Amino acid sequence: MNISVVIPTYNRAATIERALKSVLSQTYPAIEIIVIDDFSDDSTPEILTEYADKIKIISNSRNRGVSYSRNAGIRAARGDWIAFLDSDDQWDKQKLETQKIFHESHPRLSISQCDEIWIRNGVRVNPMAKHAKQSGWIFEACIPRCIVSPSAVIIHKIVLKKVGHFDPNLMACEDYDLWLRIAPQFEIGFLDEKLVTRYGGHDDQLSKKYWGMDRFRITSMEKHVDSPLPHEWKKRLLQELVLKCGIVAMGADKRDNPELSERYLEKQKVYKDKLNSESN
Repeated sequence: MNISVVIPTYNRAATIERALKSVLSQTYPAIEIIVIDDFSDDSTPEILTEYADKIKIISNSRNRGVSYSRNAGIRAARGDWIAFLDSDDQWDKQKLETQKIFHESHPRLSISQCDEIWIRNGVRVNPMAKHAKQSGWIFEACIPRCIVSPSAVIIHKIVLKKVGHFDPNLMACEDYDLWLRIAPQFEIGFLDEKLVTRYGGHDDQLSKKYWGMDRFRITSMEKHVDSPLPHEWKKRLLQELVLKCGIVAMGADKRDNPELSERYLEKQKVYKDKLNSESN
């Protein structure tokens, strides 16, 4: 099993070395480690240079975003399998070996993820039940929120060839968008082992940069409205679109943006009508 590791990074001088060391210490080594520097202006490039003999560095000519960077890594990857790692996270040293063994035992699966330890502002926290990871045909579970984590995933290139790569037009929720495209077509495996430490709460996270993250989830869900989904999946999708359009409309009202609020209320009406039609 040949695995390429893809690490996008932007101004992560404080964490990129920790991430790299966690990959370099794997008990089952990747065939390559590809780091895509998204035009960092801190000391990230200098840190990467120190590891130049162990990693492949792709430097973007301008800041292009995490989707563009991950896609560049995917295109450059030589391995049949790709493991993503966010540059502020880290792996347990047996992460790749454990997933390799899992896929050897489950050859029909082309994508899996492991469980995680969550650290928020330096404190370990327990995920709520709604964030619980699942396995199998999990499209319905993926609709309300992102329950797949890039740093926990290993994926065969055949999946990305079929569904496409990350959407560079999305400023946030780009991972949610990809899993939502994968889940109707591929079973997703889950290893109930905490092999990733996922860090959050820092100021450069996209959830802090953009308000109304549901706007991006709506855009992703809209891609499936006219898809030939099973009846119950389509119904669940439309229910969530109605709910999230209402949430975004209220958020726009609070920000004195009646134009945006009206746009999402119009969307909500369209999806209510589709839902009624689907229910009859």
